[in-house]
Amino acid sequence: MSTQQHSIATGPATGADAADAGAGTAVPAAPAPALHTAHVFAAPAAAPTTSQGGIAGVGQITLALCIVLAAIFAFAWIARRLRGLGAGGRALDIIADIRLGPKERAVVLQVGSQQLLLGVAPGRVSTLHVLPEPLPPAQPNAVLPARLPNFADILRRSLGK
Repeated sequence: MSTQQHSIATGPATGADAADAGAGTAVPAAPAPALHTAHVFAAPAAAPTTSQGGIAGVGQITLALCIVLAAIFAFAWIARRLRGLGAGGRALDIIADIRLGPKERAVVLQVGSQQLLLGVAPGRVSTLHVLPEPLPPAQPNAVLPARLPNFADILRRSLGK
């Protein structure tokens, strides 16, 4: 069995090509540029294979996703830290707040050395009172009892046991 090389001639047909095509066709002979031949089948090395299949590809995608998520969390942590640095010299500070309803709150706000009691509702903030003397700072230990009740004890009492 013999091996034949297939090639495609590109460019205008020459007089010799026209004579080969058929005796009854007349094709004017024009100066032909250099003929370029291209192989029908490209060489196997022309297109390198870069696809990785299976577990290796999934592992690379997972690693890239983890790196991106870690960068996002690191950026959020840094932004939160930097936002807290300017809190020392703020002119406005919330001293206390309490919910009065689903969307209503009462807020004690310190502006400079003066404290204001504000009513906050959706779309509206009203000054309720200007405090003549600043409120003492809240003590978080005074609000909570010394020993919190155990959930199991409360459940037993409510079931009557």
